[in-house]
Amino acid sequence: MSDDFQVSGRNATALFTLRIHRGDGMVLLAMNWKKGRPPNDFVGFAIEYREPQGSKFYALKNRLTFPLADGAIDPNAKSTLRAPIQKFRWVHFPRNAELAGEFTYRVTPVFMNAADELSYGESQTAALELRRDTYPGKLNIAFTRGFVSSQAFVDRFQQHGPISKLLPAKADKGLTFVPTHVDSATALAWMGFEARSAILEVLDQAIADKKAEVRVVAYDLNEPEVVARLEKLGKRLKVLIDDSAHHADANSPESKAAKRLEKSAGEANVRRQHMGGLQHNKTIVVHGPKTKAAVCGSTNFTWRGLYVQSNHAVVVRGKKATKPFRDAFDAYWANSTASGFGGAAPAGWTKLDLGSIDARVTFSPHDATNAQLDAVAADVGKAKSSLLYSLAFLHQTPGPMRDAIKALTKNAKRFVYGVSDRKTKDGLDVQVPGGNVSPVYAAALTGSKVPEPFKSEPTGGAGNRMHHKFVVVDFDKPSARVWFGSYNFSSAADRKNGENLLLIRDRRVAVSFMIEALRIFDHYHFRVTQAESKKARKKLFLARPPRKSGENPWWLEHWTDPRKVRDRKLFAK
Repeated sequence: MSDDFQVSGRNATALFTLRIHRGDGMVLLAMNWKKGRPPNDFVGFAIEYREPQGSKFYALKNRLTFPLADGAIDPNAKSTLRAPIQKFRWVHFPRNAELAGEFTYRVTPVFMNAADELSYGESQTAALELRRDTYPGKLNIAFTRGFVSSQAFVDRFQQHGPISKLLPAKADKGLTFVPTHVDSATALAWMGFEARSAILEVLDQAIADKKAEVRVVAYDLNEPEVVARLEKLGKRLKVLIDDSAHHADANSPESKAAKRLEKSAGEANVRRQHMGGLQHNKTIVVHGPKTKAAVCGSTNFTWRGLYVQSNHAVVVRGKKATKPFRDAFDAYWANSTASGFGGAAPAGWTKLDLGSIDARVTFSPHDATNAQLDAVAADVGKAKSSLLYSLAFLHQTPGPMRDAIKALTKNAKRFVYGVSDRKTKDGLDVQVPGGNVSPVYAAALTGSKVPEPFKSEPTGGAGNRMHHKFVVVDFDKPSARVWFGSYNFSSAADRKNGENLLLIRDRRVAVSFMIEALRIFDHYHFRVTQAESKKARKKLFLARPPRKSGENPWWLEHWTDPRKVRDRKLFAK
């Protein structure tokens, strides 16, 4: 099995370079022209891939096509051999990403003559493995898809039934809601992506390991598949469930889940707590003869957490690697207040024994002697080349992290892409690097304003759609690192709430999070700019080569716009 997570095409006669980055369940393909600028008749890239042990290449499809003779839009997606990608990078989700072995990608430049006939140049080909675990047997980074508001969701599932048949309208109905959508099993697996399967897999392994003890800390808890599995553990389970604000209400799903688990695990094994503010962890620890695993990250055990929001769930395995999570649970069990927990050992940094992977974890709330927020922000501010982030609540929590990100964004020598929530209902901020230009903020849209050939997209209900809490620093350097977890990079997360915060210094992990940040950024950047632009197009189509004086080729902005120039070079190097 190959350890490569970045590979390059090696065709010296091709006019462009190809760099492929491995993500988790996805890949990033980045292209760049070798010498000078492309010719005017260059109209994009055709992308094909072959599965492991496969004999055929399959072309990716493009929703955008060249306009028809009468100027109309073709509503049908076409092969990129006929409708090339007019971008210099592309994130792809292989349908069978978990197949063992290498996936081979072939990228070909496409040209168009004056008669609108297409021709093809020399291809670049490269192969890499997309195995499910980031580091098999040690560490797995997993993501939810977070794309209810997407054309892919509309095409796959909305035509067979409304989203109301897949998701409960309100969280309070979560434990009793039963999906009635004809494709509910397939749809939920697609929406939950690898995070859902990784979480359920750990719980299933715990159930099968009859002597395994399980420790769970849950902020939100309304997903019936998760609760049903916890019930099967019986008295082998101990669980802490948040009781802040509405969670404390007797009719909240968290209170109802607690009652159910008291019956299966025993009242002594179920507790409610909120520390100094929230018990905001989302952790599962399994310790048994066959299974030793811990789940952490930003994914709440809820319908929205798994199926609507963009989230990450990280699984670590091994006796020593999971011990810090067991110790943290014991410390929470023994100390239900911020002052009591802040001086406990888990509030300090603990290394995870993951072999060559430099990983460590700390749990909140911290006290004055071990507070982490200032140090984390200071480290982020030391970025040498790039910062990519996806941060829920960033603009609701002023402080050192927000200050550090703003300072980096104004630094012309740093590349910053990011998405965060905005205070307005269902809003997002999309932050774009622009040298010393002020950050660009834009509210996310619901999809109804997306032009042809795009179709109206559902929102998945009110509330945050972007729930990640991670920052990627210098993914392209040996010093690459990622800060992530349930921790919202705020003073409340640092000093009041129960949280998990991890730091991993590893390029493979950093590249995985980089791709996740990039695909979320691209997804929303298109939508917000289209919604807010005074020049928004009513129809979207591929550009033909310039035919008249004053017309420019589609690719020119990638050589003249400073942001797009840096984007093209950074990911393709």
